Parts: sequence; structure tokens; C-alpha cells
Amino acid sequence: MKIGLGLYRHMLTRDYYDFARQAGCTHLVVHLIDYFNHSATNPRNNQPTGGKYEPWGMAGDSEKLWTVEELKTLRREIEDAGLILAAIENLDPAHWHDILLDGPQRPQQIEKVKTIIRRMGEAGIPVLGYNFSLAGVCGRITAPWGRGHAITVGMDGPAEDVPIPKGTVWNMVYDPDAPAGTLPSISHEELWRRLERFLHDVVPVAEQSGVRLAAHPDDPPMPTMRGQPRLVYQPGMYQRLIDLAPSSSNALELCVGTLAEMTEGDIYDAVDRYSRQGKIAYIHLRNVVGKVPSYRETFIDEGDVDMLRILTILAKNQFDGVVIPDHTPQMTCPAPWHAGMAHTIGFILAAQAMLETSVKRA
Repeated sequence: MKIGLGLYRHMLTRDYYDFARQAGCTHLVVHLIDYFNHSATNPRNNQPTGGKYEPWGMAGDSEKLWTVEELKTLRREIEDAGLILAAIENLDPAHWHDILLDGPQRPQQIEKVKTIIRRMGEAGIPVLGYNFSLAGVCGRITAPWGRGHAITVGMDGPAEDVPIPKGTVWNMVYDPDAPAGTLPSISHEELWRRLERFLHDVVPVAEQSGVRLAAHPDDPPMPTMRGQPRLVYQPGMYQRLIDLAPSSSNALELCVGTLAEMTEGDIYDAVDRYSRQGKIAYIHLRNVVGKVPSYRETFIDEGDVDMLRILTILAKNQFDGVVIPDHTPQMTCPAPWHAGMAHTIGFILAAQAMLETSVKRA
């Protein structure tokens, strides 16, 4: 098991790389999308949250793909700081909105995603995380719910009152000049059909490029959000995704917090099941209290999930991928994000040391 840190685009600097090393990380998962672009409700000093119905921000340039040289330079800078670039997380809606919406630009955007995957392979970046969703991560609110009134996020009820406007998908605006109106609702089976077509088109390219595609579950894991269906909102639904395209390149970005928020299944059984199959590319580790549609994120040591039990299962199944804290509550100090991350990483490192000591004594 390797310990990593997730960094947003504006954090891809030497100071943040040094912080990751100082905290004990060896790997990074990076976001190249600017989720905070022109967003009044999405401060850069925290995870992207937005408002309950307000989008994160503006999508990027539809014609500007990551170049091989940009990716190689990023990897080299990270390695010069003593770290390993483990994954890129998420595709910009500007590059795949009509894949999600089954729109007229789908064929061209499939070619763009294939190009991104090939370039990642050429640059030696082994994993691309993605979240196949129309509503994206939405419906959440921010409040001082954490221990000691720490600022954290959660959900206080369904998010169905405001449908998704045209020109918006995946909780980002890709067309600010779109006509008035909202996206028509589709069925769950139609969304699964779109995912299957996506995997059919890109998994062979991922295999050839030595890249694993890693699917995030729906967050929050509701059956529908803003009038649109979700794909993986119960733990067993991950298996359907795996079975759609049997391949080592069709893998999971397993989020423990999201799975714990689901209303069915058992989080420990789910982690055991998918880690035994070798299908987890990397893991988001966070704790929560409650289930959708009413939950809150917590510090790693105070939620409903026994994190030591999770890490013990991963060690038993010889999981050798990267574990990162995806979110943490913000701590009351001059560097709230840094402090929250350092607290979580310290917990994971201590648990890892305990597990390694137990194995040696056995």
C-alpha cells in the first residue's frame, strides 16, 4: 500500500510537492481541470464544493488537450521533488460533454479522449480517474459540522428541485451561451448504455497505452440527482461496471466515503470484494456519518467507518495501489487544508506501521 496526496491544478507547485513529502507521501494524484474557474461559490482553499445547485465553475478550452510534453514536464517536476505521479483524476467536461450527453460531437470527443489516453501512456502516467455522471458532484452544502466546529461538507436532503440547465454537465458550465431550458431526463438504462459505448470505444486504446481507467462511484450516491439518473449508487453496481468491459484497464477509483454513504450493502464487504478481484486502481479514503440523503464528512478517526478495519482488509488482500485522503474537514489555523490533510495522512501512516508490525510479529 502506497500513501499519496491529491492536488488540484492550482496546487501543482514545488511548495505543495514538498508538503506532500514532509507529510510522508510517496505518490500524487493530480487534477488538471480548473474546477474553480469563474466560480463565486467554490473557494480555492478547499475541495470543490459549489453550492447545492450552483456549478463548480467554467469548463476549459474544448480545443486544448494536454500535450505529451506538458505531461512529461509535470511528471518530471513531481519526480524531481521525490514523488511519483500515480494518476490524473477526471476529464474536463469541455472534452467529453457530448459523450455524457450522447450529443452530436460525441464521435469527435471520443477521439479526444483516446488522444488523452495515448498521451498519458506516452508520458508514463498509468491511471486516468473518471466519473461518468450528468449531474456530477452536486447537492452538497458546507457547514461547521466537524469535531470542534470544523468546516466540512455534507448533504441535507435530496437535490431534485432544480434541473440541470442546458450548457451544463458534470456540475460545470461548458457552454455559457447555451439556449434557455433544461436537460431532458433520461433513464438509468440509457445512462448505462452510454457508459458501455464509452468503455467499448476507449478501453482497447487504454490497453494499448498501458493506462488503467478508474471509475469513481456517484457522489453523493443517490439514485437520481437534479432529475437525472446515477450509475453506481449502491456497492454492487460497481460489479456491473467491471463486467461491461472485462479488462485490466477497466478498473475502479474506489471511494470509501462515498460507498459508506450508500443505503445498501456493507462497506467492508465491498472493499474486500473489489480488492480481492484486483480491480482497484487507487483509493479515496475519508470518513462520514450518516447515509444519503443526510450525511456529513468527518475527520478520519471519528466517523461511522472503522478505518483500521478497512486498511486491514486492503493489507490482507495485498492491495499495492495508492491510498489518498480525498477530502478532510478544514482545521482552524492559518492553513486549514494543509492541516486537515496532514492529520489524515498521519493517521494512515500510523495504521500502516501498526499493520506492518503485526505482520512481522506473526
